[in-house]
Amino acid sequence: WSPLFLGIPLAAVAIALPWILFPAPSARWTNNRLINLQNWFIHRFTQQLLLPVNLGGHKWAALLTSLMLFLITLNMLGLLPYTFTPTTQLSVNLGLATPLWLATVIIGMRNQPTHALGHLLPEGTPGPLIPVLIIIETISLFIRPLALGVRLTANLTAGHLLIQLIATASFVLSSLMPAVALSITVVLLLLTLLEVAVAMIQA
Repeated sequence: WSPLFLGIPLAAVAIALPWILFPAPSARWTNNRLINLQNWFIHRFTQQLLLPVNLGGHKWAALLTSLMLFLITLNMLGLLPYTFTPTTQLSVNLGLATPLWLATVIIGMRNQPTHALGHLLPEGTPGPLIPVLIIIETISLFIRPLALGVRLTANLTAGHLLIQLIATASFVLSSLMPAVALSITVVLLLLTLLEVAVAMIQA
């Protein structure tokens, strides 16, 4: 469920915002510092992402890099006050996870069927356990996007709730016990730094 503001779903606004924030390269011969920094970050990230991947997987570079930038921007913007984070909604995470997971499974089955099916049975499995293990691995394969989507949603939601609860406690105690409120505020600042790291890692 997405909150509304003036009849507009905030999820739609939040999802559209990251694309506005990234500056586009100009037609000039040299770019400004911001675009140079942005290009350097994208190139470094793409290089690190595709380092362990063979040449055939490099065609996924544009999709994975743009998805990573999109998610990291959504997660970081969601830490600002009075904002809405679409990635705390399970529907958004599953909507992104399921098509990508299905694409990798279908491409794997099409290009390397023996290797893809080999993952369903660990090497050196005793004969009587083979049917059971194949069923378990198949179920594990099919629930993977759901499990990962739920995990990401839970991590981001838990962080946001913790920040809200600690901020409320600090505000309420500021007039009653200032020393305790100050110590809680320090914990809140440390938790916010942790949440920034979580937002980047979850992307």
